[in-house]
Amino acid sequence: MGGRQTRDRLGCLLALVLVVAPALVGCADRTVAARPGSEPTHDVIGNRTGTNTGTADRARDLLDAVRRVEQRPDVPGYDRSCSPGAGCVFGTDWSDDTDAPLGHNGCDTRNDVLGRSLEAVVFSERSNGCDVVAGLLLDPYTGETLDYAIDGSRIHIDHLFPLAAAWDLGAAEWSPERRARFANDPDLELLAVSGSANLAKGDSTPASWLPPDLSFRCAYVTSYLEVALAYGLAVTDADVRVMEPAIRKSC
Repeated sequence: MGGRQTRDRLGCLLALVLVVAPALVGCADRTVAARPGSEPTHDVIGNRTGTNTGTADRARDLLDAVRRVEQRPDVPGYDRSCSPGAGCVFGTDWSDDTDAPLGHNGCDTRNDVLGRSLEAVVFSERSNGCDVVAGLLLDPYTGETLDYAIDGSRIHIDHLFPLAAAWDLGAAEWSPERRARFANDPDLELLAVSGSANLAKGDSTPASWLPPDLSFRCAYVTSYLEVALAYGLAVTDADVRVMEPAIRKSC
């Protein structure tokens, strides 16, 4: 699809959301401004604002600094389930009770990320401005535009550095509190993306998965390395063999 057609389509969708959204959420709800403190503290790659910020020099510096291992180990004990008797190793899904950015703000992490990532976002006032009810996502992984009011179930929150991989590459040694922070970090670790791309990625590291949208690969690799360096996680030699050409071609 050409650039002009894409802009025209996105403009039409934005107009549709602005007209229809109030009716969708009922008379008691209105468009709510961004919550205080919800603005990102740096470029957020989940809404593509970081697409052109991952320069080759920056990515190479991160690649030089990050810890490397020959291969991903298979560390026992990984269990995300929080049902009775389960491991719950990264805490309750989308918990607000962490010291991650936006923690303890009264909103669950999924809605925090959606509120940052969607264009023309609308919150429900019946949830004190937490629950997202409408908005548009320009998926950073595919370039597809998703309308939350129609496609909400198709929008997932992805852990940029997959939790299972993080467990194997360093997180198994962390405290439960640090793992919960990591799993709910909207500044570094979480992206609103299309569900199909998220499912295709699974728990893959860059060695076996990169975003299908070639224009986003530089930002993806750079941000993956930022997460690894910030949290002391390792990347594998196989990851490096994929990321090096990705940096050359995309950044």
